[in-house]
Amino acid sequence: MNGAVRVVAFAVLVTLGTLGRTQEADGQTMDRMNYLFVMINDLEHAPRLGERPILLEAEAWYGGDYDRLWLKLEGDASTLGPEGEIEAQALFSRLISPWWDLQAGVRVDHAWGTGGRTRPHLALALQGLAPYWFEVETSVFMDIDGNVSAAFTAAYDLLLTQSLILEPEIEVGVSVQDVPEWGIAAGVHDFELGGRLRYEIRRELAPYVGFVWQRAFGGTADLRRMGGLPVRDGSLVFGVRAWY
Repeated sequence: MNGAVRVVAFAVLVTLGTLGRTQEADGQTMDRMNYLFVMINDLEHAPRLGERPILLEAEAWYGGDYDRLWLKLEGDASTLGPEGEIEAQALFSRLISPWWDLQAGVRVDHAWGTGGRTRPHLALALQGLAPYWFEVETSVFMDIDGNVSAAFTAAYDLLLTQSLILEPEIEVGVSVQDVPEWGIAAGVHDFELGGRLRYEIRRELAPYVGFVWQRAFGGTADLRRMGGLPVRDGSLVFGVRAWY
C-alpha cells in the first residue's frame, strides 16, 4: 500500500507541475448554465485483430463550465464468439485552470465470455489541452485489492482541409503490481499507436478509416504468449465518430 500511495502522490505532483507550465487564458466563459454533451469518439471494426472486434470509446458529461458529471465507456466485443470487455467510469470534475479538469470517481472493469469477472477501482484523472493543442488525459487507478495502475493518452487533430482531419493518438498503460487474472504484469504493460483519417460530413458526424498498432511488454507479453495470444498486432479500422 505504501507503494500505491507513492504513485498517487507522484501523479499529483506531476499534475501540479503541468498546470504550472500551462499558459493562462483570458477568454474563459462565465456561463452558469448546465449542458449535456455526448461524444462517440470511436465506434469501429478492426477486421485484422485476433478476435476481429467491434470497439467503442465514448464519453458524456452534464454540467457547466466549472463542475461536471462524467460517464466514460471503453470496450470491445469479439465478432467470433461471446467474448468482450468493457471499462466504465463515473466521475465528478472540477475546472482547476482554463484548460484542465481534475476528475475523481470510480471505474469498473467487466469481462465476459470465459466465466466473467469484474474489478472496481477508485479513479483520479487530469484531462485537458496541453500546449500546442494536444488533447491529454492522465489517470491513476486503485482497485479493491490495492493494486495501482495508470493510463496516459494523447491525441492531436491535424486539419488537412476544413473537412478532412488526421488524428494521431498514443495510449500507454502502466501497473505497479502484477494482476495475472487480468493478464497484466507490473511495469509498462501496453502501448497503442493509432492514426485515424476522418471526413466530417458535418461537424457532428464523421466516418473514418485508420490503422492501429498494439504492443505488450515485459511480464504482460509473457502472459500473452502463455495464453497463445499475440504480443504485437496491427489492423486497419473502419468506423464513425459522432457527437451531440
